[in-house]
Amino acid sequence: MSVLYLHFETDERAGRLARLQKSGAHVVVAEPRWPGFFELAKREKPYAIAIDFSHAPSHSLETADYMSKAKETRDAALFLLRVPADRQEAVQRRLPKAALVTENELSGKLAEMERAAEERARQKKEAAAAAKKAARAAGAAARAAAAGKARPPALPAKAKPAAKAKAGTPAAKKKAAKKPAASVKKPQPKKKK
Repeated sequence: MSVLYLHFETDERAGRLARLQKSGAHVVVAEPRWPGFFELAKREKPYAIAIDFSHAPSHSLETADYMSKAKETRDAALFLLRVPADRQEAVQRRLPKAALVTENELSGKLAEMERAAEERARQKKEAAAAAKKAARAAGAAARAAAAGKARPPALPAKAKPAAKAKAGTPAAKKKAAKKPAASVKKPQPKKKK
């Protein structure tokens, strides 16, 4: 997860970027020039977009307006930095969901968003682990049930051995029938008297 920071290449940009990175957020920086910033936004899928209005405020306003309406970026939080006083009314009218913030406020909000994102990721990981554990338990139960149907039930631990069959009983006849065919004698032709 990352934050897209749009700021024209100036001497101040490196220092401002360093201050934002202290919040713990992964900040990706680019100039607000079409189509570079939008291609980067589609690739990075940022959860927040910060646009600096210190250089070319009308261009920054158009960029912010586009980012707030584009399908790929409209769900991201939009933060506007250094908006000139004469543009604030137009910004609030065109971008009612955007927040006008200072660098310190933005750093604090990004730190909060990072903590919330980490908490959601932790909860998601725990839920996935619990689901995996439940699936393993269900799979083991299903295998045990399938194994129980395929095999005859086990004898109790203290079962008595079967009594020997007496000659002439049906059990004895079954045992005799189970002998291999090679040991059975062929019938002899009857002799005449």
